[in-house]
Amino acid sequence: MYCNPNAVRGCQILIAVLFTSLSASNVIAQSTSEGDVTIPEPGPTITFTSWTGPYMRSQMLGFVRPYEEASNAKVHVAHYNGGISEIRDQVESANVIWDVVDLTQADSLRACEEGLLENISNIELPDGVDGTPFRDDFVEGALNDCGVGVIVWGTAYAFNSSQFADTPPSTIADFFDTETYPGPRAIRNDPTVIMEWALMADGVAREDVYPTLETEEGVERALKKMDGIKSGLQIWETGREPVRMLNAGDVAMSSIWATTGATAAQEEGADFTVNMDGRVIELDLFGIPKGSQNKEGAIDFIRFASSSNSLADMVGHLPNGPTRKSSMALLSDDVLARIPNGPAYEDNLYILSDAEWWANNHARLEEAFRSWLVTSERQGAAGSTR
Repeated sequence: MYCNPNAVRGCQILIAVLFTSLSASNVIAQSTSEGDVTIPEPGPTITFTSWTGPYMRSQMLGFVRPYEEASNAKVHVAHYNGGISEIRDQVESANVIWDVVDLTQADSLRACEEGLLENISNIELPDGVDGTPFRDDFVEGALNDCGVGVIVWGTAYAFNSSQFADTPPSTIADFFDTETYPGPRAIRNDPTVIMEWALMADGVAREDVYPTLETEEGVERALKKMDGIKSGLQIWETGREPVRMLNAGDVAMSSIWATTGATAAQEEGADFTVNMDGRVIELDLFGIPKGSQNKEGAIDFIRFASSSNSLADMVGHLPNGPTRKSSMALLSDDVLARIPNGPAYEDNLYILSDAEWWANNHARLEEAFRSWLVTSERQGAAGSTR
């Protein structure tokens, strides 16, 4: 501190101010230690990356904001279009800016195998709200060396309700039957789901789908079945795109993320119906990119976000299924009636996506899928929301 000796009065005032400030700081520190004044310790600051749209909203309301409030943390939110290429770029450039990422199960396994995610196999999570040990509480596949489950979700198909009011489609085979159910189709820009559907529609039992796709003959069989929907085919990448296509009458049927479709039909009065027959059930998991500068904060966030109550709160805002069994008892009857793994659809045909199989075979089938798309009369879409 410097005081002008010719300005004694100014020095006296400055010294008094500094003394008062120091005294106040000591009082606050003493009060805090004695419990009279509570000054929360700052929590971690992390970046959470997920899919945008209604799904992100359900996570913000279900556990991101509650976590910030409960832990005095700051969560920066980013969004991406899925896949592991952005994680790979960050890890390989030693410039990891994401701390927690929401990944599909297949991407979680692939990224873990490539060494792109932190190994969190020893993570200790809260037990279920009903006392179930956490490792017994999560559904099969929801815990792996690098991931902790978030949601159970499904891809179904939706059809124009007015166009097919007299004879609505009821099976996955109807999606490929353009004679009985004419009109253009839309599918996601990915070989997953559509290739399983094609084989099931062609009479392959669900337990034989992946063994069949192991062979070149099986892949050709799936593509041949898909030829039936080539005319006027449209491609989507964003979760809301099928909703817009169906509402606009651009397509007669489209694959659709089941919860997005169910919510849109309920909230927007859309003129389409979601058919759950043949739905493909998948999981999403949390992962921590290798080299995260906030690993401990990321683990703390995952512990909070994957609790029974947090998952149930998230599902209450968008009816995906929770990955904890104990969360099911916390859901309302209305939500239970809409989640893809709920009791309302137990009698419908479905197939559990084999994430490990896709992790090992996606590149091979994507090449076949891209070649098939080149010869189709298709239109594309862009984005990626859920």
